[in-house]
Amino acid sequence: MRIVIRLEPVEGEISLPIHYNHLVQSMIYHSLDKALAEWLHNNGFVYGRRRFKLFTFSRLMAPKNSRYFDRKNRRIIFMGPISLKVASVEIDILESLAVFLVKNRTAKLNGVDCYFSSIEVEMPIKIGGPILVRTLSPITVRRTLYTKDGKKKSYYYNPREREFEELILDNLRRKAMAFYKNKKDLPPLEGAFVKPIKVGKEIIINFKGTVVKGWMGTFEINLPEPYFTLAYDSGLGSKNSQGFGMVEAVRE
Repeated sequence: MRIVIRLEPVEGEISLPIHYNHLVQSMIYHSLDKALAEWLHNNGFVYGRRRFKLFTFSRLMAPKNSRYFDRKNRRIIFMGPISLKVASVEIDILESLAVFLVKNRTAKLNGVDCYFSSIEVEMPIKIGGPILVRTLSPITVRRTLYTKDGKKKSYYYNPREREFEELILDNLRRKAMAFYKNKKDLPPLEGAFVKPIKVGKEIIINFKGTVVKGWMGTFEINLPEPYFTLAYDSGLGSKNSQGFGMVEAVRE
């Protein structure tokens, strides 16, 4: 399930640091039912040693003439309404978020009150084969490698490297095992692929002191159900709940 939230800064504009992902994540958590938020933050959906939140969100969106970059102070200023897309395969998360917004009419983003103006539920996508998608937030996948002196180092793969697709599909397998109850009914991922069609520049985001590298672009994906729904509604790759891996179908 996917929703589009529209917010309007009460004071007319809002100034955010360029690396604002953690602020949007915080707004989402603080807008959920307290018990749900605590469970999601501390536990989530578990498979082995992995814990998945199974929600993701887009970058903040606004018309070009209503936002500008303050390069000197490394901030982005939104003047007027802003939109945010949030997706989750767990409907309870989005329902809780929607109920809070409708009831309270405002949400705090970086300590600034934003008036909730509307919410829209997107229609689900029906697939019958490969589909073209574009990123709404960067896709990131990585491995922990070791240097010659034994120090750990995170290596982020780019879409042209074979490991990029391998890690995305492996991540999907783990998410499916964590979320779906009838694990024996899960189909094999034979023939599944994630192919880069048009890759943008590398995006580097500082998330609460941790540098994360991801990629924007257009991809052709071929995933059997229920893996497609899981990817489309919870994100491709890792760190989805930090605002990575959200995609949307490309329509004519």
